[in-house]
Amino acid sequence: TASYLGWFGYSLDLFNYPTHYSGDLDCVIIPHGVIMDRTERLARNIMDDLGDHDIVVLCVLKGGYQFCADLVERIKALSRNSNHTIPMRVHFIRLRSYLNDQSTEDLHILGAEDLSFLAGKGIVGTGKTMETLLQHVKAFKPKMIKVAGLLVKRVQHSLASVPDYVGFEIPNRFVVGYALDYNEYFRDLNHICIISESGKKKYKV
Repeated sequence: TASYLGWFGYSLDLFNYPTHYSGDLDCVIIPHGVIMDRTERLARNIMDDLGDHDIVVLCVLKGGYQFCADLVERIKALSRNSNHTIPMRVHFIRLRSYLNDQSTEDLHILGAEDLSFLAGKGIVGTGKTMETLLQHVKAFKPKMIKVAGLLVKRVQHSLASVPDYVGFEIPNRFVVGYALDYNEYFRDLNHICIISESGKKKYKV
């Protein structure tokens, strides 16, 4: 496989993945099992920091739905088996900003018109959380805001804020799988992979 910033991704031959994506991927960079282990550790970190707080989980659709579901399940499991519990609700919002593999300036926030129920609550945001969304949420005066992001791209001179809870740092490549899409394709891929140039052309709109 190709080298990205000095690291070689895992060969696709080592893993099961949908055959309809043959030729559309360069390599696996995070296998599904590793994602599950890391998500369990993030859940434990969140429990340690926020246990006994009344929190609302803001899941950013569509790319964040799988991470959010798995993270919430692990927090619930820890909460069931501990005296240290988190009363928790989940709310869904949607950001739309990508065209093909490029982020656009035209950011739409759907489902966030009235978040008044956040007042006085702690928030854990998951998914593609962006500064625009954070500013919108702050207007409803929550008690605290924490951001959990499965992926942070390794970008030089980036001014973007780093999530409070980070799953993995990855090369600055366009990745798909584990609910992350390219024009709605690849959400059914369990592993996080780097899309190939031929895959980009195949599914371009």
